[in-house]
Amino acid sequence: MAHHTHDYETARYRSLKGRAVVVTGGASGIGAEMVRAFAAQEAQVAFIDIDEDTGRALAEETGAAFDACDITDIAALRETLARIEARYEGVAALVNNAGRDDRHAIESVEPDYWRRALALNLDHHFFATQALAPGMAARGGGSVIMLGSISWMRGRPGMVGYTTAKAAINGLTKTLARELGPAGIRVNCIVPGAILTERQEKLWLTPELNQQFIDLQALKFRLDASHVARMALFLASEESAGCTGSNFLVDAGLTQN
Repeated sequence: MAHHTHDYETARYRSLKGRAVVVTGGASGIGAEMVRAFAAQEAQVAFIDIDEDTGRALAEETGAAFDACDITDIAALRETLARIEARYEGVAALVNNAGRDDRHAIESVEPDYWRRALALNLDHHFFATQALAPGMAARGGGSVIMLGSISWMRGRPGMVGYTTAKAAINGLTKTLARELGPAGIRVNCIVPGAILTERQEKLWLTPELNQQFIDLQALKFRLDASHVARMALFLASEESAGCTGSNFLVDAGLTQN
């Protein structure tokens, strides 16, 4: 049965109540749904995005705190995270969600575009974790959630910069889980499948493509951002205390790796 619902009352994660959670790229798409989900669990949600108008509107809707920041500017990202950490006297969970799955042909990629693809989809995963890990360690632990993509597992064409970055997050997750584990910090990666988002519908989705995704999946309905957000709640909460260094696929059985 498809649960196309944005009601996050079906499960209550008491360990999230009052805890500070940071979501990068939180103004739209999957990130915005995560902000709604964590806010519904009464966590203290802070989210970062470059899109100020959408960010402010979501903050108003959810009661979450919005900080405008370009996550590719690492100095600004560090400064913003330090400010958030001070505001809440520590951060319990970090969701490294920001990214852009822009399509590009191999022959069109120049070095600056390549660097930009990695900056948008990979670099900040490491630097945001690096920035918040010492504070988490000092407080006895925390949860870091990366966002992967089944596109690299399936070798999807037309987005090599993106799939390379997302594959790298797999290695980053495993190494950081080992390095930060002794401090009680868990590092896991959510790997979304074909998630229906407004951006997708606007840019490139066709009824044929929609059907293609459903044909490839074991479950015969389109996933939406709420399916990913529910996994994020679990991984940020104490219910997943025994999980680290792992990929959690939310793909309706598309890959079945």
